[in-house]
Amino acid sequence: MSTDAGTDAGTDAGTDVGRPGGPGAAGAPGATAGRAPFTRAPVHAASGHRLGAAHPRQEGPADLRLVPPALAAWAAAVLVLDAPANWAVGAVACSLLLAGALLLRPVRDRRRGRSRGGRHAALAALLLCVAASTASAALHGADLRRGPVPTLARQFATVTAEVEVTADPRLTRPRVRGNRAVPPTVLVEADVRRVTETGGATAVTRTPVLLLVDVGGETGNRAPDKPPKDPRAPSTGPGTSRWLGLLPTTRLRVTARSAPPRQRGDRIAAVLRVRADRQPPDVVAQPSATQRLAGRLRAGLREATEDLPADARALLPGLVVGDTSRVTPELEEAFKETDLTHTLAVSGANFTIVLALLLGPPGLAQRSERRGLAPRLGLHLRTTALLGGLLALAFVVVCRPDPSVLRAAACGSVALLALATGRRRSLLPALATAVLLLVLYDPWLSRSYGFLLSVLATGALLTLAPRWSAALRRRRVPPRLAEALAAAGAAQALCAPVVVVLSERVSLVGVPCNLLAEFAVAPATVLGFAALATAPVLMPVAKILAWCGGWPAGWIAEIARTGAELPGAGMDWPGSWAGAALLALITVGVLLVGRRLLRHPWWCGVCALLLVLVVVQPPPLTRVIKGWPPPGWRMVMCDVGQGDALVLAAGENTGVVVDAGPDPALVDHCLRSLGITRVPLVLLTHFHADHVAGLSGVLRGRSVGAIETTALAEPADQAEAVRRGAAAHGVPVRRAAAGEQRRSGPLSWQVLWPPPSPPTTAAPGTEGGPNDASVTLLVRTAGLRLLLLGDLEPPAQRALARSPAAAALHGVDVLKVAHHGSAHQDFALIRHVAPRLALISCGEDNSYGHPAPDTVAALRAKGATVLRTDRDGALAVAGTGRELRVAGD
Repeated sequence: MSTDAGTDAGTDAGTDVGRPGGPGAAGAPGATAGRAPFTRAPVHAASGHRLGAAHPRQEGPADLRLVPPALAAWAAAVLVLDAPANWAVGAVACSLLLAGALLLRPVRDRRRGRSRGGRHAALAALLLCVAASTASAALHGADLRRGPVPTLARQFATVTAEVEVTADPRLTRPRVRGNRAVPPTVLVEADVRRVTETGGATAVTRTPVLLLVDVGGETGNRAPDKPPKDPRAPSTGPGTSRWLGLLPTTRLRVTARSAPPRQRGDRIAAVLRVRADRQPPDVVAQPSATQRLAGRLRAGLREATEDLPADARALLPGLVVGDTSRVTPELEEAFKETDLTHTLAVSGANFTIVLALLLGPPGLAQRSERRGLAPRLGLHLRTTALLGGLLALAFVVVCRPDPSVLRAAACGSVALLALATGRRRSLLPALATAVLLLVLYDPWLSRSYGFLLSVLATGALLTLAPRWSAALRRRRVPPRLAEALAAAGAAQALCAPVVVVLSERVSLVGVPCNLLAEFAVAPATVLGFAALATAPVLMPVAKILAWCGGWPAGWIAEIARTGAELPGAGMDWPGSWAGAALLALITVGVLLVGRRLLRHPWWCGVCALLLVLVVVQPPPLTRVIKGWPPPGWRMVMCDVGQGDALVLAAGENTGVVVDAGPDPALVDHCLRSLGITRVPLVLLTHFHADHVAGLSGVLRGRSVGAIETTALAEPADQAEAVRRGAAAHGVPVRRAAAGEQRRSGPLSWQVLWPPPSPPTTAAPGTEGGPNDASVTLLVRTAGLRLLLLGDLEPPAQRALARSPAAAALHGVDVLKVAHHGSAHQDFALIRHVAPRLALISCGEDNSYGHPAPDTVAALRAKGATVLRTDRDGALAVAGTGRELRVAGD
């Protein structure tokens, strides 16, 4: 995990860890309230007045007095949110009694000549914070358990409800379940204000719920003459757009089927499922004027970025206001691989950059001088703080009150309050105060991963980064580079154990990618905010500003794509808290070893070279170390989970791809491990999602000649997705038919199935649907014969056995078993084919029971060696003629 371009909330509200001679360096290891005498001045130092000394550096030990109460309140909220009410009452009572006893203890101590009042008062304050947090969490948790909505949800009742939208609707990504693609769903967070059960009475309430708006029937319904701006992005119908266009505070009336939340401890009391094709949003009350203004500003930014290149058009709204609706799954995956996802979430860095325009560079946070707009205009300190507070409020409204946004605004507000009262900013106390206030205000933040990562990144910048930066400078690292390395490394060290719980992956390129992206975040953010502000009044100017901001945004996207394409960009890791603890221990060990290595430049160079080799993984070295791919490989069955993806060697760095699996990342990884950069043909046996949903991974960064498919375009949504993806990359699409013979280098193949048919009718033997319409190939390479059956089921298998090509099928060398080794097989065909090697592509612990024991037994009965990807991983076939070898990755 990296920081927000190397400056997260640790520099919020124009505050940073000052250093001599420049902004944002190490300076003191912490921050204290400061006791030095100072003179109040009505205006900034830039106006001829000074606030304290010229360089009021915060030397001395860090002020940690507010940290224990904040952490205790946080822990109490986590534990109490879904605890029984009597437990919460008991915890509050015990905390108050203990706090009262501790506050009375100093009186008795003074009578006995003791002086421990400070310790008692600190512990009493901690207990009072625990009591307050417990009470707040108990009340918020009770909201989810009382009223009619939870009861109706447990009954799965159909209700008519009046709801108030509380957050921006968002569209989920399409995903694959089995052989079909699950269409996207619009998620709308809302509060139920009135609810009526069918045939029942109306009740007034205020209960948080989640609306699931099914829009599957509308996906791909875009008019043919209006193609999507980015064909890689899923298209949506007009009904979906109306739901996605709803603003917070809008009131709706919906009829929905209720259900309890899937997981205990969620922030919602019920899930209401709505069908978008049956009911458009029925607006009862329009949103507030503030939300309408914020909506117009965001819409203006989207319009201003409309003509930018695809990546810049997607990223600039994300960098400025967190609008990721245009980010394609491919780009989102690249950001995850490189730990740059935080740049798409509005956080402390954004607020720092905006507030710096008012207050001056963050590096002056520990000094009295200012160089922002406020001192140039001669504004008083209190006026500056008031303007900063209004800016923070506008920032939260426009960018939405997400956890990181709230934390950034709260931390900045504390610093602005210090500015208004003439006190020096104390960074760690400001962060602790922000955490304490936010947890008391909204206890659900205590369970937010985003809030946790934001606080950890900020803490890293305030504690570890200054020390590491100073240590690097002592070893003659240039100051700017030392600051950037320390900031990125510190945030990575603290946040990585939490990130691995969410992603089950550790990025090895996160720090360098964040260092490279850091230089582009600030200009993109400033220009984006300028476009946001000018769009409602001067759209041509906003478009120019957005065009300028598109250059650094495109740079960030290019960094993400390049980093994600590296073979060793990341490594899989257990996504549990035990795995997080293990990663934390390893991180500590690496830091301890690294501290010693810094004294030996040569060893540092050797370690850096080894890391580069691990990340880049040069193919010759990889083949020697990993033995993959084996020399002379002819076919590889990729491990893509519950799906199919095959690669046939057709020359140096060239391969014919048969099916693309369900996940673009998995098939892309397989092709990269084989060094495939040119694909003369992608053959999709049929349009089930577990065979075609990964097509974008095949097309990613490769030269593709053509795509060949079956004639039966079902399911229609997946066939349309294939055509749209091919059009986006300029790849022609054609149909395969029995009798077709082709060659690519040493590779030749013949299409055996399906038979040709008129366009309006199904081919004979394919009446069973897409599976029976699978393209079946007989491949010849280096004296080997390979039979690829797609997902053929018994009717089509029997018809194939009766076809003129049946004679050529006897005694093949390799059989790609149909339909992931399911029980639906024609065992007569298996006996006729009698393969030497049978390969089955299936997912580990899949819910279908693939492969079926009877199918495996039938294959082994004919003397075939049976291998499967769920146990053996990716499988490579090599050899010539009678010499047949197989290796697993």
